[in-house]
Amino acid sequence: MRAALCAFALVVACGSAAAATHVVTIEGMKFEPGELTVHRGDRITWTNKDLVPHTVTAAGAFNSGAIAPGKSWSWLAGAPGAHDYVCTYHPTMKARVVVQ
Repeated sequence: MRAALCAFALVVACGSAAAATHVVTIEGMKFEPGELTVHRGDRITWTNKDLVPHTVTAAGAFNSGAIAPGKSWSWLAGAPGAHDYVCTYHPTMKARVVVQ
């Protein structure tokens, strides 16, 4: 019985890591960091520190809509894969999120 309880405790302790929160800053007409690798279940928050609105848009994956200056938007990472995203207002602003 004791061995079974120890095995159960070990499985629970190692079962899953806590999800992390990552921050991407939008400032100076760019996303920083420009590439971010996260794990499924992690949350990514984009914070707009520019003086103009921006979007965070990856075709078929996510679309923030307009993020006003001083505001933030978050996305929960789902299926593994790479997502290239842009600001639809300023298409030269590009970055990538890789979900593992």
